[in-house]
Amino acid sequence: MKQTEATKAKRGTGTGRKAAAEPTGVDRDREDEAGSGGVATVSGAAMRSPEERARLGRAARADAPRSSHAEFAPAPDRTDPVETLERQSATRLPELVPIRYGRMLESPFRFYRGAAAIMAEDLSRTPGSGLRTQLCGDAHLMNFRLLASPERNLLFDINDFDETLPGPWEWDVKRLATSMVIAARENGFDDGERRSIVRGTVRSYREQMRRFAGMRDLDVWYAKADAELLQSLAAGRLQARGRKRLSSELAKARGRDSLQAARKLTEVVGGRQRIVSDPPMLTRLEDLLPGADAERVEDLLRELLGGYRRTLEPDRQHLLEQFGVVDMARKVVGVGSVGTRCWVMLLIGRDSGDPLFLQAKEADTSVLAPYAGASRYALQGKRVVVGQRLMQSAGDIFLGWERTLGMDGVQRDFYVRQLRDWKGVVDPSRMVPRGMGVFGELCGATLARAHARSGDRIAIAAYLGRGDVFDRAVAAFAEAYADQNERDFAALGKAAKARRVRAEGVAVAGGRGARARKGS
Repeated sequence: MKQTEATKAKRGTGTGRKAAAEPTGVDRDREDEAGSGGVATVSGAAMRSPEERARLGRAARADAPRSSHAEFAPAPDRTDPVETLERQSATRLPELVPIRYGRMLESPFRFYRGAAAIMAEDLSRTPGSGLRTQLCGDAHLMNFRLLASPERNLLFDINDFDETLPGPWEWDVKRLATSMVIAARENGFDDGERRSIVRGTVRSYREQMRRFAGMRDLDVWYAKADAELLQSLAAGRLQARGRKRLSSELAKARGRDSLQAARKLTEVVGGRQRIVSDPPMLTRLEDLLPGADAERVEDLLRELLGGYRRTLEPDRQHLLEQFGVVDMARKVVGVGSVGTRCWVMLLIGRDSGDPLFLQAKEADTSVLAPYAGASRYALQGKRVVVGQRLMQSAGDIFLGWERTLGMDGVQRDFYVRQLRDWKGVVDPSRMVPRGMGVFGELCGATLARAHARSGDRIAIAAYLGRGDVFDRAVAAFAEAYADQNERDFAALGKAAKARRVRAEGVAVAGGRGARARKGS
């Protein structure tokens, strides 16, 4: 497709090159420790009428036609994907990096989960409307799951915000859509089935954004997807086996709490409750380091908790003060996060039957920052927390952040949340086309709600329009990018075979990794 100069100006941050970082000489995080902070993504929207905002959205089509979102071709100067991964690994724990590569080489979908930095560069070179919102930054389908609200209701929402940052709303949509294609390929779904799933996912985003555009601001803020809504959706769309599986997953999610974690992850030794080591995935501090070093790290983690506590609201601070730390361990998490520093702390309240698990996870600069611009927050943990609070319909009551000094003398940022609190995650490998289609629609609607909270939902909805032009374009992009993902997956496999990188835990492979259909 031939580009106009205006279209080129709407690509990424304007040129497809890295964005200039904001100056961060002032530590604005310390101005209001407990404040959630704002994200100026709807600049001036409150001063415009709905009609003016809609005209703004429709006008953006001239610069970036909706059909242009089908475009993807790797840039001639595209960074070697293995080099991108190696740059990320340079700041991570070296003994854990081979585990990360091993997990990424299990399948193209597992690779994609760890390749957010690779895709960020590619997305920065794609057409854009110029409309921005708070992004998840890594909106693949496994980052949508069941979560608990503070009122103890089970909700469906986005879970992971490590890469959150304001940016072009299209980037999240394209990452979600591509994850659907990759998961569907691995399940052996044919072209028509994949096309239906992805178009349905994007259509759901578009239709929900239009619905939110017609709602009052407060109604948008209060919108959420609870368990009753999920079961209602399933009743009309899923077969009996799928409905039964959903009910089972809802029940399992309610059981995934600190009590369940204590039963699974702890033991009593000499009358003291402690975490059970399962190295390298979960390693008690005393088993990880020699005595003096373990004590030093324990002191540093207690300092981290003390500083983090000050970022909570006073009532949550009071609640947390009822608990005392009894054990600590290092945890290996996820795929893309493997190698980042992550600590699990076991706290006990009234007695051993009153456990609380907190997870302190390292927060690095968002992979979007080189292309979307640096965060306004100097502390990366605060960036994560602010983004999560802005996008989620209901958040963890213990969500907070802190910066701490490590034993190596390097300052690192962390965010803290509960390890388990009614969390339920899907297994896409068990889905049939109908089930994945319903799940994709739910993810698309959830992403629209998250974007509508911070972006100009009226302008975005007007840009998208009533027709399926954008749906079809993104479906084409997702297929093209899934091909690129397979090439990048093969490149990492080749690098492992050549011993350029070390992968642990899997046989090196480079194929598509399709699996037979299972479940519903």
